[in-house]
Amino acid sequence: MERIGRRAGDPLLAAVQMLLLALGLAALFSASHFYAERVFQDPYHLVKRQLSFALIGLAACGLCARAPLALVRKATPVLLAVAFLLCLATFLPGLGRPVLGARRWIFLFGQSFEPLELAKLAVVLYLASILAKKQERMDDPFNSLIPPLIVVLAFAGVVYLQKDFSTAVFLLVIALCMFLMAQVRLLYFILLALLFLPLGGLLLFTQAYRVERLIAFFNPLADPAGSGYQLIAARSALVGGGLWGRGLGRGVKSLGVLPEAHSDFIFAVIGEEAGFLGVLFVLFLFILFAWRGYAVAYRAQDAFSAFLAFGLTTTIFLQALLNFAVVTGLVPSTGIPLPFISAGGSCLVTSLAMSGLLLNLSRQKEAG
Repeated sequence: MERIGRRAGDPLLAAVQMLLLALGLAALFSASHFYAERVFQDPYHLVKRQLSFALIGLAACGLCARAPLALVRKATPVLLAVAFLLCLATFLPGLGRPVLGARRWIFLFGQSFEPLELAKLAVVLYLASILAKKQERMDDPFNSLIPPLIVVLAFAGVVYLQKDFSTAVFLLVIALCMFLMAQVRLLYFILLALLFLPLGGLLLFTQAYRVERLIAFFNPLADPAGSGYQLIAARSALVGGGLWGRGLGRGVKSLGVLPEAHSDFIFAVIGEEAGFLGVLFVLFLFILFAWRGYAVAYRAQDAFSAFLAFGLTTTIFLQALLNFAVVTGLVPSTGIPLPFISAGGSCLVTSLAMSGLLLNLSRQKEAG
Protein backbone atom coordinates (compact mmCIF):
# COMPACT_ATOMS: atom_id res chain seq x y z
CA MET A 1 0.00 0.00 0.00
CA GLU A 2 1.07 3.54 -0.68
CA ARG A 3 1.33 5.93 2.20
CA ILE A 4 2.44 9.49 2.73
CA GLY A 5 5.83 9.55 4.38
CA ARG A 6 8.00 12.36 5.68
CA ARG A 7 11.47 13.57 4.74
CA ALA A 8 13.72 16.47 5.56
CA GLY A 9 12.37 19.81 4.45
CA ASP A 10 13.66 21.59 1.35
CA PRO A 11 17.10 22.92 2.46
CA LEU A 12 17.33 25.41 -0.40
CA LEU A 13 13.92 26.89 0.46
CA ALA A 14 14.99 27.26 4.10
CA ALA A 15 18.32 28.81 3.08
CA VAL A 16 16.66 31.37 0.80
CA GLN A 17 14.20 32.30 3.54
CA MET A 18 17.01 32.86 6.06
CA LEU A 19 19.09 34.80 3.54
CA LEU A 20 16.16 37.11 2.76
CA LEU A 21 15.60 37.64 6.49
CA ALA A 22 19.26 38.49 7.12
CA LEU A 23 19.39 40.77 4.09
CA GLY A 24 16.24 42.50 5.29
CA LEU A 25 17.70 43.25 8.73
CA ALA A 26 20.88 44.67 7.16
CA ALA A 27 18.93 46.78 4.67
CA LEU A 28 16.56 47.99 7.39
CA PHE A 29 19.39 49.28 9.55
CA SER A 30 20.78 51.26 6.66
CA ALA A 31 17.36 52.55 5.61
CA SER A 32 16.02 53.40 9.06
CA HIS A 33 18.85 54.74 11.20
CA PHE A 34 18.24 58.40 10.32
CA TYR A 35 14.46 58.14 10.74
CA ALA A 36 14.78 56.16 14.00
CA GLU A 37 17.27 58.67 15.44
CA ARG A 38 14.98 61.58 14.58
CA VAL A 39 11.70 60.00 15.80
CA PHE A 40 12.80 57.65 18.60
CA GLN A 41 16.19 59.14 19.54
CA ASP A 42 17.70 55.70 18.91
CA PRO A 43 19.16 54.79 15.49
CA TYR A 44 18.75 51.10 16.27
CA HIS A 45 15.10 51.29 17.39
CA LEU A 46 13.46 49.88 14.24
CA VAL A 47 16.15 47.24 13.77
CA LYS A 48 15.76 46.01 17.35
CA ARG A 49 12.00 45.98 16.93
CA GLN A 50 12.27 44.07 13.66
CA LEU A 51 14.69 41.61 15.25
CA SER A 52 12.22 40.88 18.05
CA PHE A 53 9.50 40.21 15.46
CA ALA A 54 11.94 38.06 13.50
CA LEU A 55 12.41 35.85 16.57
CA ILE A 56 8.63 35.56 16.96
CA GLY A 57 8.32 34.84 13.26
CA LEU A 58 11.00 32.14 13.41
CA ALA A 59 9.15 30.51 16.29
CA ALA A 60 5.95 30.64 14.21
CA CYS A 61 7.89 29.25 11.26
CA GLY A 62 9.17 26.32 13.32
CA LEU A 63 5.71 25.63 14.69
CA CYS A 64 4.11 25.71 11.25
CA ALA A 65 6.89 23.52 9.84
CA ARG A 66 6.14 20.78 12.38
CA ALA A 67 2.37 21.05 12.85
CA PRO A 68 0.33 18.12 11.44
CA LEU A 69 -1.30 19.29 8.22
CA ALA A 70 -4.57 17.63 9.21
CA LEU A 71 -4.63 19.80 12.32
CA VAL A 72 -3.79 22.92 10.28
CA ARG A 73 -6.68 22.20 7.93
CA LYS A 74 -9.05 21.51 10.80
CA ALA A 75 -8.13 24.82 12.45
CA THR A 76 -8.62 26.83 9.24
CA PRO A 77 -12.28 27.88 9.86
CA VAL A 78 -11.32 29.19 13.31
CA LEU A 79 -8.35 31.10 11.89
CA LEU A 80 -10.56 32.52 9.14
CA ALA A 81 -13.16 33.74 11.64
CA VAL A 82 -10.50 35.25 13.92
CA ALA A 83 -8.84 37.05 10.99
CA PHE A 84 -12.18 38.50 9.86
CA LEU A 85 -13.11 39.67 13.37
CA LEU A 86 -9.68 41.28 13.80
CA CYS A 87 -10.13 43.11 10.49
CA LEU A 88 -13.47 44.42 11.79
CA ALA A 89 -11.83 45.38 15.09
CA THR A 90 -9.80 48.07 13.33
CA PHE A 91 -13.02 50.13 13.24
CA LEU A 92 -13.57 49.93 17.02
CA PRO A 93 -12.73 53.10 18.98
CA GLY A 94 -9.83 52.47 21.31
CA LEU A 95 -8.48 49.57 19.27
CA GLY A 96 -8.13 51.01 15.80
CA ARG A 97 -7.27 54.50 14.67
CA PRO A 98 -6.45 55.98 11.27
CA VAL A 99 -2.81 56.22 10.20
CA LEU A 100 -2.14 58.20 7.02
CA GLY A 101 -5.86 58.01 6.31
CA ALA A 102 -6.13 54.19 6.58
CA ARG A 103 -7.54 52.07 9.40
CA ARG A 104 -5.38 48.97 8.97
CA TRP A 105 -3.97 48.58 12.47
CA ILE A 106 -5.04 47.46 15.93
CA PHE A 107 -3.23 49.23 18.77
CA LEU A 108 -2.98 47.36 22.06
CA PHE A 109 -0.53 47.60 24.98
CA GLY A 110 1.69 50.00 23.08
CA GLN A 111 2.03 47.66 20.10
CA SER A 112 0.38 47.71 16.68
CA PHE A 113 -0.85 44.77 14.63
CA GLU A 114 -2.06 44.68 11.02
CA PRO A 115 -4.83 42.04 10.77
CA LEU A 116 -4.90 42.03 6.97
CA GLU A 117 -1.55 40.18 6.97
CA LEU A 118 -3.18 37.38 8.95
CA ALA A 119 -6.15 37.61 6.58
CA LYS A 120 -3.90 36.77 3.61
CA LEU A 121 -2.77 33.56 5.31
CA ALA A 122 -6.29 32.67 6.44
CA VAL A 123 -7.79 33.21 2.97
CA VAL A 124 -5.12 31.05 1.31
CA LEU A 125 -5.67 28.25 3.84
CA TYR A 126 -9.44 28.48 3.41
CA LEU A 127 -9.30 28.44 -0.39
CA ALA A 128 -6.88 25.50 -0.39
CA SER A 129 -9.20 23.55 1.89
CA ILE A 130 -12.50 24.28 0.15
CA LEU A 131 -11.14 23.92 -3.39
CA ALA A 132 -9.64 20.55 -2.48
CA LYS A 133 -12.96 19.50 -0.95
CA LYS A 134 -14.96 20.56 -4.01
CA GLN A 135 -12.46 19.42 -6.62
CA GLU A 136 -14.90 16.96 -8.17
CA ARG A 137 -17.61 19.63 -8.58
CA MET A 138 -15.73 22.39 -10.35
CA ASP A 139 -18.26 22.38 -13.20
CA ASP A 140 -20.96 23.52 -10.77
CA PRO A 141 -20.30 27.20 -9.98
CA PHE A 142 -22.90 27.34 -7.22
CA ASN A 143 -21.03 24.64 -5.32
CA SER A 144 -17.41 25.28 -6.29
CA LEU A 145 -17.08 28.99 -7.02
CA ILE A 146 -19.80 31.02 -5.31
CA PRO A 147 -19.20 30.02 -1.63
CA PRO A 148 -15.44 30.78 -1.59
CA LEU A 149 -15.99 33.87 -3.73
CA ILE A 150 -18.42 35.27 -1.14
CA VAL A 151 -15.83 34.75 1.61
CA VAL A 152 -13.07 36.41 -0.42
CA LEU A 153 -15.35 39.34 -1.33
CA ALA A 154 -16.25 39.78 2.35
CA PHE A 155 -12.57 40.10 3.27
CA ALA A 156 -11.86 42.35 0.29
CA GLY A 157 -14.82 44.55 1.24
CA VAL A 158 -13.62 45.02 4.82
CA VAL A 159 -10.08 45.76 3.65
CA TYR A 160 -11.45 48.28 1.15
CA LEU A 161 -13.36 50.02 3.95
CA GLN A 162 -10.04 50.26 5.81
CA LYS A 163 -8.96 52.55 2.92
CA ASP A 164 -6.68 49.88 1.48
CA PHE A 165 -7.86 49.46 -2.10
CA SER A 166 -4.59 47.85 -3.23
CA THR A 167 -4.68 45.00 -0.70
CA ALA A 168 -8.36 44.38 -1.43
CA VAL A 169 -7.48 43.92 -5.10
CA PHE A 170 -4.45 41.82 -4.11
CA LEU A 171 -6.69 39.39 -2.19
CA LEU A 172 -8.95 39.06 -5.23
CA VAL A 173 -5.95 38.38 -7.48
CA ILE A 174 -4.64 35.66 -5.13
CA ALA A 175 -8.09 34.07 -5.12
CA LEU A 176 -8.21 34.26 -8.92
CA CYS A 177 -4.85 32.50 -9.20
CA MET A 178 -5.99 29.73 -6.87
CA PHE A 179 -9.28 29.32 -8.76
CA LEU A 180 -7.30 28.95 -11.98
CA MET A 181 -5.02 26.42 -10.28
CA ALA A 182 -8.16 24.47 -9.33
CA GLN A 183 -9.25 24.52 -13.00
CA VAL A 184 -12.42 26.51 -12.49
CA ARG A 185 -13.87 27.15 -15.95
CA LEU A 186 -12.52 30.27 -17.66
CA LEU A 187 -16.03 31.29 -18.72
CA TYR A 188 -16.95 31.99 -15.10
CA PHE A 189 -14.03 34.41 -14.77
CA ILE A 190 -15.05 36.26 -17.91
CA LEU A 191 -18.57 36.71 -16.53
CA LEU A 192 -17.20 37.88 -13.18
CA ALA A 193 -14.81 40.30 -14.91
CA LEU A 194 -17.70 41.84 -16.83
CA LEU A 195 -19.45 42.36 -13.50
CA PHE A 196 -16.61 43.52 -11.26
CA LEU A 197 -14.26 45.50 -13.53
CA PRO A 198 -16.70 48.42 -13.93
CA LEU A 199 -17.33 48.33 -10.17
CA GLY A 200 -13.58 48.32 -9.47
CA GLY A 201 -13.06 51.27 -11.80
CA LEU A 202 -15.83 53.17 -10.03
CA LEU A 203 -14.34 52.48 -6.59
CA LEU A 204 -10.87 53.46 -7.83
CA PHE A 205 -12.01 56.96 -8.79
CA THR A 206 -14.14 57.66 -5.71
CA GLN A 207 -11.18 58.84 -3.61
CA ALA A 208 -9.06 61.86 -4.51
CA TYR A 209 -5.79 60.35 -3.24
CA ARG A 210 -6.18 57.37 -5.59
CA VAL A 211 -6.62 59.73 -8.52
CA GLU A 212 -3.52 61.63 -7.40
CA ARG A 213 -1.54 58.38 -7.33
CA LEU A 214 -2.64 57.58 -10.86
CA ILE A 215 -1.62 61.05 -12.03
CA ALA A 216 1.75 60.67 -10.27
CA PHE A 217 2.22 57.29 -11.92
CA PHE A 218 1.60 58.56 -15.45
CA ASN A 219 3.33 61.90 -14.96
CA PRO A 220 5.26 62.30 -11.70
CA LEU A 221 6.68 65.63 -12.90
CA ALA A 222 3.16 67.11 -12.90
CA ASP A 223 3.50 67.53 -9.12
CA PRO A 224 7.18 66.89 -8.29
CA ALA A 225 6.92 68.32 -4.78
CA GLY A 226 3.66 66.52 -3.97
CA SER A 227 2.13 63.31 -5.28
CA GLY A 228 5.02 62.62 -7.66
CA TYR A 229 7.80 63.24 -5.13
CA GLN A 230 8.10 59.70 -3.76
CA LEU A 231 8.35 58.07 -7.16
CA ILE A 232 10.92 60.63 -8.35
CA ALA A 233 13.02 60.07 -5.21
CA ALA A 234 12.81 56.28 -5.60
CA ARG A 235 13.91 56.42 -9.22
CA SER A 236 16.74 58.75 -8.28
CA ALA A 237 17.93 56.28 -5.64
CA LEU A 238 17.89 53.37 -8.08
CA VAL A 239 19.73 55.33 -10.76
CA GLY A 240 22.19 56.77 -8.24
CA GLY A 241 23.29 53.30 -7.17
CA GLY A 242 24.75 52.52 -10.59
CA LEU A 243 26.13 49.04 -11.10
CA TRP A 244 27.91 48.47 -7.77
CA GLY A 245 26.06 50.85 -5.43
CA ARG A 246 27.33 53.44 -2.99
CA GLY A 247 27.95 50.90 -0.23
CA LEU A 248 25.98 49.81 2.84
CA GLY A 249 25.03 52.81 4.95
CA ARG A 250 26.28 55.31 2.38
CA GLY A 251 23.00 55.99 0.60
CA VAL A 252 21.65 59.52 0.79
CA LYS A 253 17.98 58.83 0.01
CA SER A 254 17.41 57.19 3.40
CA LEU A 255 18.47 60.43 5.13
CA GLY A 256 14.95 61.84 5.10
CA VAL A 257 14.88 62.35 1.33
CA LEU A 258 12.79 59.28 0.46
CA PRO A 259 9.50 58.85 2.40
CA GLU A 260 8.88 55.33 3.75
CA ALA A 261 12.48 54.40 2.98
CA HIS A 262 12.43 51.78 5.75
CA SER A 263 9.05 50.36 4.76
CA ASP A 264 7.35 50.19 1.36
CA PHE A 265 10.30 51.77 -0.52
CA ILE A 266 13.19 49.92 1.11
CA PHE A 267 13.94 48.32 -2.27
CA ALA A 268 15.00 51.76 -3.54
CA VAL A 269 17.52 52.02 -0.69
CA ILE A 270 18.88 48.58 -1.60
CA GLY A 271 19.22 49.76 -5.19
CA GLU A 272 21.12 52.88 -4.17
CA GLU A 273 23.48 51.12 -1.75
CA ALA A 274 23.94 47.73 -3.46
CA GLY A 275 23.50 48.90 -7.04
CA PHE A 276 22.00 47.09 -10.00
CA LEU A 277 23.78 43.87 -9.03
CA GLY A 278 22.23 44.03 -5.56
CA VAL A 279 18.78 44.57 -7.06
CA LEU A 280 19.28 41.56 -9.33
CA PHE A 281 20.43 39.48 -6.35
CA VAL A 282 17.27 40.27 -4.35
CA LEU A 283 15.10 39.54 -7.37
CA PHE A 284 17.00 36.27 -7.90
CA LEU A 285 16.35 35.24 -4.29
CA PHE A 286 12.59 35.73 -4.68
CA ILE A 287 12.61 33.84 -8.00
CA LEU A 288 14.51 31.02 -6.29
CA PHE A 289 11.95 31.07 -3.47
CA ALA A 290 9.11 30.85 -6.00
CA TRP A 291 10.80 28.01 -7.88
CA ARG A 292 11.17 25.90 -4.75
CA GLY A 293 7.65 26.77 -3.57
CA TYR A 294 6.03 25.83 -6.86
CA ALA A 295 8.13 22.66 -6.92
CA VAL A 296 6.57 21.75 -3.58
CA ALA A 297 3.12 22.31 -5.08
CA TYR A 298 4.00 20.18 -8.10
CA ARG A 299 5.23 17.27 -5.96
CA ALA A 300 2.30 17.40 -3.51
CA GLN A 301 0.51 14.12 -2.96
CA ASP A 302 -2.97 15.55 -2.38
CA ALA A 303 -5.05 18.47 -3.64
CA PHE A 304 -5.05 20.39 -0.36
CA SER A 305 -1.25 20.36 -0.14
CA ALA A 306 -0.89 21.36 -3.80
CA PHE A 307 -3.35 24.26 -3.52
CA LEU A 308 -1.84 25.41 -0.23
CA ALA A 309 1.77 25.37 -1.51
CA PHE A 310 0.69 27.18 -4.67
CA GLY A 311 -1.28 29.83 -2.74
CA LEU A 312 1.45 30.50 -0.17
CA THR A 313 4.16 30.78 -2.82
CA THR A 314 2.04 33.01 -5.05
CA THR A 315 1.15 35.32 -2.16
CA ILE A 316 4.77 35.97 -1.17
CA PHE A 317 6.18 36.07 -4.69
CA LEU A 318 3.44 38.24 -6.16
CA GLN A 319 3.67 40.65 -3.24
CA ALA A 320 7.42 40.97 -3.81
CA LEU A 321 6.95 41.55 -7.55
CA LEU A 322 4.27 44.16 -6.84
CA ASN A 323 6.59 46.00 -4.45
CA PHE A 324 9.39 45.94 -7.06
CA ALA A 325 6.97 47.28 -9.67
CA VAL A 326 5.86 50.15 -7.43
CA VAL A 327 9.40 51.24 -6.57
CA THR A 328 10.53 51.13 -10.20
CA GLY A 329 7.43 53.00 -11.36
CA LEU A 330 5.83 50.16 -13.33
CA VAL A 331 2.56 50.35 -11.37
CA PRO A 332 0.99 53.06 -9.17
CA SER A 333 1.89 53.18 -5.48
CA THR A 334 0.10 50.49 -3.46
CA GLY A 335 1.44 50.57 0.09
CA ILE A 336 2.21 46.83 -0.02
CA PRO A 337 5.48 45.95 1.79
CA LEU A 338 8.34 43.77 0.59
CA PRO A 339 8.14 40.37 2.34
CA PHE A 340 10.97 39.54 4.80
CA ILE A 341 12.62 42.93 4.18
CA SER A 342 10.30 45.91 4.80
CA ALA A 343 9.88 47.14 8.38
CA GLY A 344 6.70 45.79 9.94
CA GLY A 345 6.18 42.97 12.39
CA SER A 346 2.82 41.76 11.07
CA CYS A 347 4.13 41.19 7.56
CA LEU A 348 7.36 39.60 8.76
CA VAL A 349 5.72 37.16 11.19
CA THR A 350 3.09 36.15 8.63
CA SER A 351 5.68 35.70 5.86
CA LEU A 352 7.77 33.46 8.12
CA ALA A 353 4.69 31.46 9.13
CA MET A 354 3.86 30.96 5.44
CA SER A 355 7.44 29.83 4.82
CA GLY A 356 7.10 27.38 7.71
CA LEU A 357 4.01 25.86 6.12
CA LEU A 358 5.88 25.57 2.82
CA LEU A 359 8.73 23.77 4.60
CA ASN A 360 6.14 21.51 6.22
CA LEU A 361 4.66 20.69 2.81
CA SER A 362 8.12 20.12 1.35
CA ARG A 363 8.68 17.32 3.89
CA GLN A 364 5.99 15.18 2.29
CA LYS A 365 7.03 12.27 0.15
CA GLU A 366 5.44 9.18 -1.25
CA ALA A 367 6.77 5.89 0.05
CA GLY A 368 5.96 2.51 -1.29
